[in-house]
Amino acid sequence: MRRFVALIVPLWVSMCVAASAQSLPIALTTDPPPDRAHPAAMVTMLVPSNGTQLNAIMYIAAGAGPHPAIVLLHGFPGNEKNLDLAQAMRRAGWNVLYFNYRGSWGTPGAFSFTHTLEDTKAAIDLLRNPSNAAELRTDPKRIVLIGHSLGGFIAAYTAAHDESILGVGLISAANLGGMSAAQGPEPVAVPRLSATFTNEGMEPLSGCTADSLARETVTHRAQWNFNDYASELAERPVLIVTSDDGLAGHGRVLASALHGKGSTLVTEKHFATDHSYSADRLALEATVLNWLATLPQKPNSSGHRNVIERQHTNHMSSTVATWMKPIH
Repeated sequence: MRRFVALIVPLWVSMCVAASAQSLPIALTTDPPPDRAHPAAMVTMLVPSNGTQLNAIMYIAAGAGPHPAIVLLHGFPGNEKNLDLAQAMRRAGWNVLYFNYRGSWGTPGAFSFTHTLEDTKAAIDLLRNPSNAAELRTDPKRIVLIGHSLGGFIAAYTAAHDESILGVGLISAANLGGMSAAQGPEPVAVPRLSATFTNEGMEPLSGCTADSLARETVTHRAQWNFNDYASELAERPVLIVTSDDGLAGHGRVLASALHGKGSTLVTEKHFATDHSYSADRLALEATVLNWLATLPQKPNSSGHRNVIERQHTNHMSSTVATWMKPIH
């Protein structure tokens, strides 16, 4: 027993130190009290998106709710899914929707960056559908986007085009348009980007090639530079987490752009670790949980819809979850 304690105490101390002196959220270590009437749950579902069904998992927090919701967006190709973070956020009272984009990780269809943006909008529409919101004990007016790497770009793009998103969390966000522009003119950029995508790993993706993704990125480089979204994001909380993975500069430039637009709602945190935050998982979770605790308790006050929301209004009837079952 003494040997066990001798091992556990240093581990606990190191976890506290790794949290970098920030307050340690209770949800990091403690399950909430059980609620027999409305227990925590995990359900699988298919999210309808442009004729394709996206494989998805919903983590539902304990309690009657309605709970605020997070759409958790994975990167390229998505080896790090951050599902430990999803569990921690659920313990803190948030519902979390995780899904795989078209053409990734067994979801049917063709993968493309354009499709990831469309699929994310479809996931948000599903959560805003009144029937789904009631079934999932979710508050459709309190939705946060948290994305890792490519998912960070998707989160920034989507929130910039949807003013009802409550806040945006970016973990090693990759500025897709900025990366493309930095590679030079198209004849040079396409092979360079293609090599980058190949090195990242194309095996979990279908219906695309590294070359097709490179050409798509170059075509949309002017629209996909998230530094240009600073005006749209400046009035909402934005968490920017970076690491020693070569993408930290992307986050710093975006933070600077947000400050330049007068934002006082930017939270920055850097970890001296790799792209998957392998050495700082608990500290990453603590950072995200502490940030979530600062978000407004009420939805944004603006009542008018934005362009993307109007474009998808006529598709709302198709956003009911087509299949759902608890995972035991």
